Amino acid sequence: MNRRDALKSVALMMGGTMIGATAILTGCAPENQIKDLNFSPEDLAFLDEIGETIIPTTDTPGAKATKIGEFMQMMVKDTYDAEQQQAFIDGLNTIRKEFKAEKGSDFIQASAEDRLAYLNGLQEQFKNSGEERKPIIINMLRDLTVLGYFTSEIGASQALRYVEVPGRYDGCIDYQKGDKAWAI
Repeated sequence: MNRRDALKSVALMMGGTMIGATAILTGCAPENQIKDLNFSPEDLAFLDEIGETIIPTTDTPGAKATKIGEFMQMMVKDTYDAEQQQAFIDGLNTIRKEFKAEKGSDFIQASAEDRLAYLNGLQEQFKNSGEERKPIIINMLRDLTVLGYFTSEIGASQALRYVEVPGRYDGCIDYQKGDKAWAI
């Protein structure tokens, strides 16, 4: 996924649904959650690498620079209900197992191209799975990465155009091809 696709995902996500959105919108944690859900440092490193594959370092820092693994952990623990948390954990375990079986190495040690091809394959599986929409993990990872990246200081100030305190309202600003989108 390139930056342009990531920005499209943000737009879709803002107008669409996101797992855990109920907790975010209401400000209330789900009643039914997994007790003592913890992620190991290895899990956080794995999530950082997945995030970096989704939004890689280019002329701006990638998702790993924002500590996306820590953001994902916080969102899963605080906004997902028990069923969603279990789907997330099971999905991560499936990615680890299937990637190693398919590519012959761990996800973290694999090349960026192999990681991207695998995640794109998961996205295709999701698109083609019909009503059941499996594997849901790819949407969870994509949504969390995009949300975490573009709401971080790095994403908002380096990947997007950011004005800390906007001045007057300009309803009609010329757009030049290649201009960055505005941070909200």
